[in-house]
Amino acid sequence: MPAHNRSVVLLPTQPFDGQKPGTSGLRKTVKVFQQKNYTQNFVQSILASIGPSVEGSTLVVGGDGRFFMREAADIIVKMAAGNRVSRLIVGQGGFMSTPAVSHVIRKYKADGGFILTASHNPGGPDADFGIKFNMNNGGPAQDSQTNLMFQHTKTITSYKIVPEIDYDLDTIGEYSCTVEGRQFTVQIIDPVKDYVELMKQIFDFKQIKSLVGAGGPFKVLINSLHGATGPYVEKIFIDELGCPADSCVKTNVLPDFGGGHPDPNLTYAADLVEAMRSSDYGFGAAFDGDGDRNMILGEKAFFVTPCDSLAVLANNLDHIPYFKKTGVKGVARSMPTSAAVDRVAAKKGLECFDTPTGWKYFGNLLDAGRISLCGEESFGTGSDHVREKDGVWAALAWLQILASKKCTVESLLKEHWKEFGRNFFTRYDYEGCESEPCELMMKNLQDYVDDASSVGKEYSALGKTYKVSACDNFSYTDPIDGSVATKQGIRIMFSDGSRLVFRLSGTGSSGATVRLYVDSYENDGSKIFGSAQEMLAPCVQVGLEISQLTKLTGRDAPTVIT
Repeated sequence: MPAHNRSVVLLPTQPFDGQKPGTSGLRKTVKVFQQKNYTQNFVQSILASIGPSVEGSTLVVGGDGRFFMREAADIIVKMAAGNRVSRLIVGQGGFMSTPAVSHVIRKYKADGGFILTASHNPGGPDADFGIKFNMNNGGPAQDSQTNLMFQHTKTITSYKIVPEIDYDLDTIGEYSCTVEGRQFTVQIIDPVKDYVELMKQIFDFKQIKSLVGAGGPFKVLINSLHGATGPYVEKIFIDELGCPADSCVKTNVLPDFGGGHPDPNLTYAADLVEAMRSSDYGFGAAFDGDGDRNMILGEKAFFVTPCDSLAVLANNLDHIPYFKKTGVKGVARSMPTSAAVDRVAAKKGLECFDTPTGWKYFGNLLDAGRISLCGEESFGTGSDHVREKDGVWAALAWLQILASKKCTVESLLKEHWKEFGRNFFTRYDYEGCESEPCELMMKNLQDYVDDASSVGKEYSALGKTYKVSACDNFSYTDPIDGSVATKQGIRIMFSDGSRLVFRLSGTGSSGATVRLYVDSYENDGSKIFGSAQEMLAPCVQVGLEISQLTKLTGRDAPTVIT
């Protein structure tokens, strides 16, 4: 066999416990992924789950710049060659934001793609890493596919690899070789170019530039938290929209995100909040590690909850050129997200879907043309332009609307509340809890749901009384393919329209994260501008009483409140 004709090597391995993908792939600590054959096992299981069509396929690879990304990208390149993939499209340096990967899969009609990220989880040698696989629609693998992956992880005995592939991860270009008589190509691309071109097709950059560019009335502050959006933000906001260079901060991508937690909320983006509060910026935004989450702030750090953000966008999509062309279809939200967007949909006569947590549940609705906009309370917003949530897109959507309506963030939101009423919403996260007591808490809550006498019970806190009107463990039947997702979160509804939701998160790398969601609707004009913390405090107290969360977890306070 000629020297240039590479051979596939079959290497023995054995299964690792716990390689079950969660709502967005497999997330573990870096040290877990660095174990001998651990990453290889999961990559082989993904490739095997694709089936015979993996042979001759085109796949995309990109990651958020976190520690171990480059090593994982190299493993994928060599194992893709070993599994007879024909072409890999890889972001330069192994880098590409999650929404950009989704777009590249769709634009180049690839058969799927690997995204190397643990999203909003911390990075670095002592922190987290993750691998998820997106399908040929650009969206996260459905449950049926991740179940196949998991089955392969439990029975794997070997993996296929070509140990020597000649390519330069850092240099744009094509690198080809022959693997057992078949051509294999690694195409290294600019990770930013295609995405920026897409944004310019969706939005009127000239109009946005008149608002935020040099001499414009709005100063913006964009914080990338040292995550994947950095290069995209610099290209769009500085080069294209003419914002001053100092309006974009923490845009240099760091493998440990600068030691911070790349989660765009009031706790982990506190420096943005403080800068907005103490200066005259009219608009602020922060994004997470892989670029799919966003936080929106107005002047003096006026906070827009993700639930309100989704509702405001739904009510104003006609100001965005893309939707003027395509029209606006339905909307969707994850179940824990407040019902604010439901009210907009009802007024506009749009379908509104209530799905489990996880962006993959929006995929079928998007592909079927049933929805144009979707979002989650966990700072994720997106549309049918890709099949992932998209932080930079959300910020541009807000700026397009502000430029078109010539208003501020705060005035836009307050007018929205006057028209639709206000869904006061909060989420309490208790991170890194012991798993056993958390599971006991969820079991007790399930018993509560199963007990018919729970409906009608009354609870009083801080001078307010709540009566249980219904409770369940949320299940979802996909209206497109009929698939069913069960046990998606305990819901306790009250007669005044308030609601409690309890979930154990599927996105952590270790321990358990308990999430308590509280949603309370108010349409009394004298109360809609009240403090969310004060308005929600009684219902929060009832939630803690019913769940016995403090007693069972030993936590007196949440890690994060959003």
